[in-house]
Amino acid sequence: MYKIIVEFFDKFEDANRRWLSRHPAIYALIGGLCVVLFWRGAWTFFDFFDFMTPVVSIVVSSIIMLATGTFVSFFIGQEIIMSGLKAEKRIDQKTEKDIEEEDSQIRYLLMQINQMSQDIDEIKKHLLNKNNKTDNSEIIKKISSKK
Repeated sequence: MYKIIVEFFDKFEDANRRWLSRHPAIYALIGGLCVVLFWRGAWTFFDFFDFMTPVVSIVVSSIIMLATGTFVSFFIGQEIIMSGLKAEKRIDQKTEKDIEEEDSQIRYLLMQINQMSQDIDEIKKHLLNKNNKTDNSEIIKKISSKK
């Protein structure tokens, strides 16, 4: 029974996400409203407990979030942590020179990818051409000389 319910909601979720991903404004509205409703419900639920003062709420939630590994990722985010580990600058801290260097690196990588694609196409042509009498060493030399 459990498996049937899980499979139903899994397929139901997939269908909804497919439709909603084509309608981002509606997706954002539904998501935003539901997040607010969830937190409103949680807030109201914990109001039933007299001992849940603001201090107790902060302490309990911090301990649980630290224990589950969600504290840092929720409040800071993975991108900020990764950029800090890589010693990257924030976009507002990057200078024009930094952006030009990054752009140059991207162009170089694209050029390398295009060259590899051409090399692969040349190898395919050679392999498909059964009448070609040249040996493989000539092709390899030709490709190596391009680098």
